[in-house]
Amino acid sequence: MMTEETSPFSHPLLVDKIPARGSRLHVEPGVEERASVARWLNLRDVAEMSADFQINPMGKTGLIRVNGRLTARVTQSCVVTLAPVETVVDEEISLTFGPPDDEAEDEMEEIEIDFHEADPPDPIIDGVIDLGAVMVEHLALGIDPFPRAEGAEFAPPEDRAEAPEPKANPFAVLASLKQKR
Repeated sequence: MMTEETSPFSHPLLVDKIPARGSRLHVEPGVEERASVARWLNLRDVAEMSADFQINPMGKTGLIRVNGRLTARVTQSCVVTLAPVETVVDEEISLTFGPPDDEAEDEMEEIEIDFHEADPPDPIIDGVIDLGAVMVEHLALGIDPFPRAEGAEFAPPEDRAEAPEPKANPFAVLASLKQKR
């Protein structure tokens, strides 16, 4: 199981228990778990949070497809006024999990990334997929990074620094001395 250092909410799903025809699962953290998620994501409150998952094994490949939808109602602080801002998050979830690639973990060589290639599957760790960690990750991606209360506008402070007095041109001083002769 994950600790709060890695994820504030854990809902482990044993891969061996997933039926070959797939399954549906509804996950909804309790009050204390939502409070832990709020602290983890620096939110004022997570009033509601739930996800509906469709979990399907992909034949005999060892891959598991996880599709679903996360919905949540969170309260954040306005970046301008610090007033509470309530936000509704509605995120679609679509991930593939697979056995960890032992070769990639054992080799500490340079990794080549092809951006046109499909993402590799997320690892199944110790035969478990943590749907709680998936929910927290998608909630973090779905919240507004700069929430603003209605009508809040940032007004930069007035620049009160006075302009520095122009320095005397040393050549002007020499010219004035030359004129005095």
